[in-house]
Amino acid sequence: MRHRQSDYMLWAKTQSRARFNLATSGVASFPLRDLPVTLDQLEINGDSTYGYAPLQHAIAKKYEVNPDCVVAAAGTSMANHLAMAAVIDPGDEVLLEQPTYELLTSTLLYLGAAVKRFARSEESGYALDPAKVRRALTPKTKLIVLTNLHNPSSVLAPESALREVGDLARSVGARVLVDEVYLDAVYTNPPKPSFHLGPEFIVTTSLTKVYGLSGLRCGWILAQPDLARAIWRLNDLFASIPAHPAELLSVIALQNLDDIRRRARTIVEADRAVLAELLARQNSVSATPTEFGTTAILRLANGEVESFLARLRTDHDTSAVPGRFFELPSHFRIGMGVDSEMFREGLERIGRTLDNPRA
Repeated sequence: MRHRQSDYMLWAKTQSRARFNLATSGVASFPLRDLPVTLDQLEINGDSTYGYAPLQHAIAKKYEVNPDCVVAAAGTSMANHLAMAAVIDPGDEVLLEQPTYELLTSTLLYLGAAVKRFARSEESGYALDPAKVRRALTPKTKLIVLTNLHNPSSVLAPESALREVGDLARSVGARVLVDEVYLDAVYTNPPKPSFHLGPEFIVTTSLTKVYGLSGLRCGWILAQPDLARAIWRLNDLFASIPAHPAELLSVIALQNLDDIRRRARTIVEADRAVLAELLARQNSVSATPTEFGTTAILRLANGEVESFLARLRTDHDTSAVPGRFFELPSHFRIGMGVDSEMFREGLERIGRTLDNPRA
């Protein structure tokens, strides 16, 4: 039976909300009133066939690439789906990091991939280790899939490791897909997208997690022009044209991205400092230290995570994401960057739940 659903997305849409919601994965929604746009700048319909030209050029300018390398998509999840579907056929071997984001696994299974795993272990700080990729690689490998920043740990992969993974892929004629939706949350000396490391790299990202612009559904793929053309044609099967008002708003957002990012950074960095305080005083949870990102994955030292999260919700109206959705059943994930007051109180409630275990 073909895999046809995402358990994580069902949970996120139906069970994640709480008064103190730490089950988020991106920064607070950016309000329309703060975007420098007037109603007369918008239109219902526009010239968008295989890309709306101003949006293509705005994305290309951000990444210093040819517009022919850009494929617009409805968010990062759809970008990942399109990129993977364009590269693999049912039965093709795909190497996927472990742990990873559940929707990547579910999409590959839906596409009929023969999924093999390589570890990014907690003991190594979730580091991307090319040696582990090498051990999993075979002449049948068609695609290597990873996230940077790593989801769920927010660990940054160094360029040297990514280059080595690219060399490995090239040696067997494979490609490397890097989901970089969190990479712009590297606020100091941000790295260039891995697309620039070689023609075997495909990059996906969007304006969602780091910018709070999820409602625009502005995602994209960076790929070599021949592959980009194939992805555009594949997308004809899913979405003829996107919503033009969203395209217009996305162009304006991209023109003001530094200001939007600066606003989010203030909240994210404040929340990260509060999290560090909790980890310093609590022996019941631990986390791999990271400097960047909007999420953190915490290990529960004692007890069962699902029971802990149920008590957290019932007793303290606070939510966090069960680690089982990231293949880490002894962990839970929390999100930063929405509201610092809410985040601080949510962490206090986590602390009280840890301090008062129930049988």
